[in-house]
Amino acid sequence: MSNADNGITNADSLVSQGLASIPAVKQYLRHAEALGIDCQPLLDQAGICAQDLNDNNHWIPATALEKLLSILIPASNDPCFGLHTARFISMDMYNVQGYINMNCSSLREVWGQTPIYEKIVGDMGVSTPVYGEQVSSLRWHCNYTDPLVRRHITETILASWHRYVREYLLPDQSDKGPIQVCFVHNPPETPELLTEYQDAFGCEVLFDQPYNAISIDNELLDLPIAQANPHLLASLLDHATQLLRELDKNRSFTEQVKNLLRLMITKEIPRREAIAEQLHMNSRTLQRKLAEEGSSYQALLDELRLEMACHYLSKTDLSMEVIAEKLGFAETRSFYRQFKNLCGVTAGAYRKERRLSS
Repeated sequence: MSNADNGITNADSLVSQGLASIPAVKQYLRHAEALGIDCQPLLDQAGICAQDLNDNNHWIPATALEKLLSILIPASNDPCFGLHTARFISMDMYNVQGYINMNCSSLREVWGQTPIYEKIVGDMGVSTPVYGEQVSSLRWHCNYTDPLVRRHITETILASWHRYVREYLLPDQSDKGPIQVCFVHNPPETPELLTEYQDAFGCEVLFDQPYNAISIDNELLDLPIAQANPHLLASLLDHATQLLRELDKNRSFTEQVKNLLRLMITKEIPRREAIAEQLHMNSRTLQRKLAEEGSSYQALLDELRLEMACHYLSKTDLSMEVIAEKLGFAETRSFYRQFKNLCGVTAGAYRKERRLSS
């Protein structure tokens, strides 16, 4: 599946072009400082200006964070550095995405928003929710290439997400933790360290797995978040959309349009005029600029619909009718026809194949 299967794509490209937010960087520095490490020389080696750390709305190149961690982790002498970094989770780590999460109605809604807006925190990785009848999982693919950094940053992300839910989203449900946590990397060399993972997650932790994931009971997934405010959420989502547009300024025009489509398609299938308006131009100019890069609005829309269709078919139990409606098809048979034209197999066959291989 050419287009859809590249949703989690070239890590080298994402990291070289990507960013990391200052709050995400600070979390690692807080742990390092708690260990008594003088971080300034390490920041200098990584090419990170200390003055930039004073602005939580700033980003640094993702390559700079990867460089910093490649130095910081060995200097810490902490074999569970990434796991222990999660202890320094704070509301500001997730930037505006954290406040979006606080105002979602449930963890299910949080999971739905996360893959769209997590780039505000940085290009460290990509989240994918996978829903089951009784148990659902949030998988995370790391974009970093350094094996040591990949291991520790993955442990930070999953452990931080667990602590964040327990402390900020569902504090009254702290006794209802995850059912299972999976890591792609191998277990720690010292078996005694396995207790550190049990203490961090309070559940079974598996290594050498095909994916990184944290799995929870659907009962927890659908519990209401007490402080949820739908009106504030709408404002936060608008603000987050603007932030993402700022982050996309250095990308190609085609990438900007596709990312904007990805944001707006969560509400409805946007017309070309609506996308053009967001980019402060008319639809003719939008089409011309896309053509100059060898693309078109319809081609991008079809590509994004395909990505979403493949996600819904392989990762959810939504019916074909619901999927067709979510993708803006007036009739389910139109969805069937377009999916087969683009993929060469029927939607039903694709879903069956992916379920068998997962």
